[in-house]
Amino acid sequence: MNRKLHLSCIAAIVCTIACIAVVPALAANKDSVPDWVHDAAKQTLPIYSPTTRAVILLEDMTYTVAPDGQAVEHLRKVIKILRPNGREDGIVGVPYDKDTKILSMHVWSIGPDGHEYAVKDNEMVDVGAFDGISLYSDDKVRAANPPGRDPGGIIAYEYERKARPYLTETTWFFQGELPRLHQSFTLVLPVGFTFGTVWAHHDEVKAIDLEHQNWRWQMDNVPRIDTDEIPLAPADEALAGRMTVHYGGPNLSLMTTGTWQSIGQWYDTLAHDRLTATPEIAAKAAELTAGKTDFYDKAEAIGQFVQKDVRYVEIKVGIGGLQPHAAADVFRNRYGDCKDKSTLLTAMLSTVGIHAALVMVDTDRGVVDADAPSTVGDHVVTAIEVPKDYRSDRLHGIITANTGKRYLIFDPTWELTPFGQFEHELQGGYGVLMEGKDSQIIALPVLNPSLNTISRSAHFQLTADGQLQGTVTVSRFGDVSDRWRNLYTATDQKKQQDAMNDFLHQDITTFTIKDLKVENAGSLNKDLTTTFDLEAQSFGKSMGALMMVRPRVLGTERFPTDMKHRSLPIDLRETMQAKDDYEIDLPAGYTVDELPPAVNLDLGFASYTSTTEQKGNTLHYTRTYTVREVSLPASKYADVQRLASTIIADEQSSAVLKKQ
Repeated sequence: MNRKLHLSCIAAIVCTIACIAVVPALAANKDSVPDWVHDAAKQTLPIYSPTTRAVILLEDMTYTVAPDGQAVEHLRKVIKILRPNGREDGIVGVPYDKDTKILSMHVWSIGPDGHEYAVKDNEMVDVGAFDGISLYSDDKVRAANPPGRDPGGIIAYEYERKARPYLTETTWFFQGELPRLHQSFTLVLPVGFTFGTVWAHHDEVKAIDLEHQNWRWQMDNVPRIDTDEIPLAPADEALAGRMTVHYGGPNLSLMTTGTWQSIGQWYDTLAHDRLTATPEIAAKAAELTAGKTDFYDKAEAIGQFVQKDVRYVEIKVGIGGLQPHAAADVFRNRYGDCKDKSTLLTAMLSTVGIHAALVMVDTDRGVVDADAPSTVGDHVVTAIEVPKDYRSDRLHGIITANTGKRYLIFDPTWELTPFGQFEHELQGGYGVLMEGKDSQIIALPVLNPSLNTISRSAHFQLTADGQLQGTVTVSRFGDVSDRWRNLYTATDQKKQQDAMNDFLHQDITTFTIKDLKVENAGSLNKDLTTTFDLEAQSFGKSMGALMMVRPRVLGTERFPTDMKHRSLPIDLRETMQAKDDYEIDLPAGYTVDELPPAVNLDLGFASYTSTTEQKGNTLHYTRTYTVREVSLPASKYADVQRLASTIIADEQSSAVLKKQ
């Protein structure tokens, strides 16, 4: 799917070219560094926080559209390095591919000592923007690593680049990781063209009419998005302000007009002929569904085939970043990216009488804004139409469209999610259902906590010297099992042992485990269950005639909060339910002197209960922690803090045993 050309893309570019040595740029003549760079460098800066590594002094974008719809971007940008960790922000990288060719590019810098430099064309390098998932991509970066990238240094560049020829929209990402002192976006349209704007995560700013089909938007002192040290923060991209411009004219046949319907129709045109099923595809679908009459059984069989037997591999050339490959090619090659796998799934389902459609989403909840129609997104999943009167307790990711049709949301790229569900990263967000004239924005549901569970239980014996031993059973289902399923199906024994040690070291300092057994690691619709014998040394802490014992032996559910004022929304990541049930047989000669208090906290979005009881000569601890919502307003932060402190206090509490 199309990549977000904002915060995450910038980070990828820096990673790609950070290893490039500083070019031997020539000292520039006084008149070779443009006046607009000198003017920007002379500005008096506001007082920024000590963690601000650099500031964008100037960023001016001009977007000029020709009568045939082809557009050219012209950008001027000036950055000042404030602190040593801002040196990477001075690396210049301009992405391009065969459809977005760079027409010109210039780079200058002014060192902290005032020396000026100009980077020559032959001192720039063109490198592949490798993202680790593409088998082949024509994405490249023209890069420069200019001198003077030290605190106080100025980096400036200017370029012209062709815009994608098959889009009639452009997005101005005017907020990011760095504060911006002055910036503008200028739109230049041919006679007869019109435009509209939509704004995400920011109030609308009125355009200045420069006449002759020219408009400019200006912003000053835009703060940075900084969530690095803010607990439970949404993704930066879900907070950063942006403006999308949709434009159209008399000679353009395919346009996005600022509505979700037009975006769906535009993409449907790109993808429609790729959804055709071949006889080979139909034969495989028939083989997979042979003897099956139930809708769920047929859809699951095909869904799991695409999910597990078609590898996630991306081949991206020009429009291939947006347009899926033909279903026939994906089936024959047995690989494809998200839109390819969804295309094949849709084609296969059609041969057994099940309709499906593609859905554009983003893997960061909140990036797709229901009030700001655009093609901003980085992922594609599938909406499988459910028959009108069909009901099944195995279908959980259901949405109802404006047409009244029900769809099951399913992601065939998420190899560890059971059919009937979809991953927590998408839950609570939005997607674009691409159904031709019925295309629309859809709210993706938040699934029930009972579909994402972890259960830990054990019966232990505690000795008079504080040693604890017993057999532990841990069952996981849903997204909380992803990491462990992958661990036990795709890694070696050492990595499995290391992961188990890390899990236990959260709660126990010295231990040994043996007789580890794993069940259902590859059966996504069954609990992944591990059992093992555990021996923990010095678990009970003796103090004279008393022994301190923590009833919650294993399982840490605490999460970070802070005491600062909260203005950002709260992201709880996923709905889930964790249950613990531990029995500890007391050593001979000991009795319970004091028990931790019971806990019963229900905040609506989450609840937490625990009890510690003495039953004969056994200490019995139970708890249930349930998260019911994934996104909360900042006003709920006091309740979130209360929940966090309650969990920490309970997890750290001890029972006091007394020697008789």
